[in-house]
Amino acid sequence: MTYNKDDMFSEAAQHWDLERLYQALGEAKRKMSPSARKGLTATERLYLRGLLCGYSPADMARKLFQSSKGLEVYMSKTLYQYFKSLVDVPSEKLGNWRNILSGLEDAGYKAELSASSQLGNSLPEDVLIKISNVTIERNIKNTITITINLNLSSAADSNPETLEDESTDEEEGEADRP
Repeated sequence: MTYNKDDMFSEAAQHWDLERLYQALGEAKRKMSPSARKGLTATERLYLRGLLCGYSPADMARKLFQSSKGLEVYMSKTLYQYFKSLVDVPSEKLGNWRNILSGLEDAGYKAELSASSQLGNSLPEDVLIKISNVTIERNIKNTITITINLNLSSAADSNPETLEDESTDEEEGEADRP
């Protein structure tokens, strides 16, 4: 199976300042080994994005069709060392890959996105939300399904007379809780 390494774990960019992190870890790498290649390799960037997405090394190895042990050894010799140098963490405090996430967050690499930037500014500022239908169903396996239909419209496009609340307070009965 072929894949583009730059596209794998790309969702990390939604939550982390990747470019600043790539640069900082690249600088940490150069401090540790001045003769090393400038910046992170494509593989190092891939594994870092995987960690930032919350994948364990074993999960990444499965997803990438690689040896779990090989990936863990590679990360221990590269990314983990750069991380320790970047945030000045002793080896015994690093513990495992989860500590890298909290350490990077504490160091200010987690992106702070506003609600509008998370939506990609796809909604206008004045949005009217109207609940058009709510259904609650319970099946034989005691699973409850709640379906909510919403109508979104821009305040500029809507007629104020049609935006009155059409909901009722009628209840058809409640399902027994398990």
